[in-house]
Amino acid sequence: MNVPTGKIGQIEISRLICGGNLIIGSAHDRDLLYVASLMRHYFTDRRIIETWQLCEECGVNTMIGPVNSPYAVGEDPTIRVYNRYREEWGGQIQWIAQTYPKTYDLTGSIQTAIDNGAVGAFVHGGICDHWVSNGRADLLAKVIEFIKKNGLIAGCACHSLEVPMALERAGVDVDFYMKTLHSDDYWSATPKAERPKRGLPRGDGMWCTRPEETIEFMKTVKKAWIAFKVLAAGAIHPREGFRFAFENGADFANVGMFDFQVREDAILAHDIITDIGRKGRARPWA
Repeated sequence: MNVPTGKIGQIEISRLICGGNLIIGSAHDRDLLYVASLMRHYFTDRRIIETWQLCEECGVNTMIGPVNSPYAVGEDPTIRVYNRYREEWGGQIQWIAQTYPKTYDLTGSIQTAIDNGAVGAFVHGGICDHWVSNGRADLLAKVIEFIKKNGLIAGCACHSLEVPMALERAGVDVDFYMKTLHSDDYWSATPKAERPKRGLPRGDGMWCTRPEETIEFMKTVKKAWIAFKVLAAGAIHPREGFRFAFENGADFANVGMFDFQVREDAILAHDIITDIGRKGRARPWA
């Protein structure tokens, strides 16, 4: 059993991607104060390596992780452990880097990703949301140009649908978008009447407030789409979350996984993608 793959640029990527929030303690734990610390204690270097090994055994050939995340609980171990995994354990998992450019330093974070073997890089969703809402899509265009100039696949992440809308209008040549997508029928989802017109609701329980609008717009976009928060940070079972994402146009799903979840998630992704492949879907696969 192997997870089906697709291509972004010339890079072959498993349609299920291992997310990186859990290993840095950024768990979207709502009001459970102990969870972030629990994550960092659980994910020792050895546990991170074992999780990536399991991913590779199950056909998950790519992980997404940050470059010195400002949201990490304590030290961000991603780059250090990734280098150990490759050099000491012979690991082959590919790294797509989540980067944090600044208005006064557009390339520093990305250069770190390049120097440490990333095959791709994208701008953190909060940064993309902020820059686009302030009319600075031009900064994203410059970052994308730098990433591609250095031979990596290049993307932008976002919670706001305004980001891909603005970049499509401006003709920014991204290789992929990372856009949140999950249903809104789980019990902790913000009621529709209380969802803001812009931005995310208060609290820590919802990341795609208008999934129908996202689905419809992304049908018009030919770039690859990596969906994230497809399980609403653990509120939706993978059986439902994966199907909702893949049936509705996502090409890849970035999912944070504990080691004991990897095999089940890979099997579910394989079976769901295979089933959708037989039936077809409205948005062509990347």
